[in-house]
Amino acid sequence: MSTNQATDPEHIAISKSKGIEIDWKDGHHSSFGTEYLRDWCPCAHCTGSHGTEPRKKTSEEPPNPFQMYKPRLKMDAIEPVGSYALRIAWNDGHGSGIYSYDHLRGICPCPQCRAARDNRS
Repeated sequence: MSTNQATDPEHIAISKSKGIEIDWKDGHHSSFGTEYLRDWCPCAHCTGSHGTEPRKKTSEEPPNPFQMYKPRLKMDAIEPVGSYALRIAWNDGHGSGIYSYDHLRGICPCPQCRAARDNRS
């Protein structure tokens, strides 16, 4: 059992079409939109761990003005993995990502956490 309050969720709110909100036991709040979560999927396929090219993040791709209709990204299912993670199945057919609470806190998109990550680089 984790004893790090920074990575222990106090409360998790899930909207399959909007994303995940987490209140951490140390008082911090994280808000993850669906596209951000999909972009930061930690699975081997998306990160390129199998020697393949990592999945491009949607935020890094220029918008395609000629793109055909594409259904809006949403979570088809989300389930706890033990007491340390969430598994998300996406409507794009992907479902192998296990988002540990450590990973989620590490990718928190709030300005404070982004600045801390930038200072470490």
